[in-house]
Amino acid sequence: MTTAIVDYGSGNLRSAEKSFQRAAREVGGGEIIVTADPEAVRRATRVVLPGVGAFADCRAGLDAVPGMVEALEEHRASGKPFFGICVGMQLMATLGREHGETAGLDWIGGAVERIVPDDPALKIPHMGWNALSLAREHPLFDGVSGGDHVYFVHSYHLVTDDPAHRLAHVTHGGEITAVVGRDALFGTQFHPEKSQGVGLTLIGNFLRWRP
Repeated sequence: MTTAIVDYGSGNLRSAEKSFQRAAREVGGGEIIVTADPEAVRRATRVVLPGVGAFADCRAGLDAVPGMVEALEEHRASGKPFFGICVGMQLMATLGREHGETAGLDWIGGAVERIVPDDPALKIPHMGWNALSLAREHPLFDGVSGGDHVYFVHSYHLVTDDPAHRLAHVTHGGEITAVVGRDALFGTQFHPEKSQGVGLTLIGNFLRWRP
């Protein structure tokens, strides 16, 4: 069993790799690799797509790796587990509206919109620890509870077309999407690799997940 963390020039790869390796040791989660090779992504049991920065830049970076988008599409179509982190999660949307409009992968219908708090005194980017509100049960939430704190750094979030695809939110001058998912697709706006015990629990659940 192999989990491939996609290297496309964006993302906190070293921290993600270390966290996934640690969780894999704890749950018997197999091999963790960081790769820019589409063939390795095709062969992987699970795929993780990290992302840091602007939506359009991350999409351009993904498109710049020959065959990578096609490999990701094949992985999704196969029904194998996929985990998007931060902008990697946002790329699952239909559209990103950061610095203009950029097409996403269109795996989860919706648009990535700028966070506009009800209280103008609240700062954007939304940065730091915030408490999760879980919308429903999910296997990846085993051992994770509403009120658990996770770590965010972002100015945009995914507004899903189907409310059922938003699995959790946090509050920062209004509700902000924290977790999305459908079928074997899962994504967090927060950084599990920076979210200490809660993040490691969630990563471990992903490595054991059988959709």
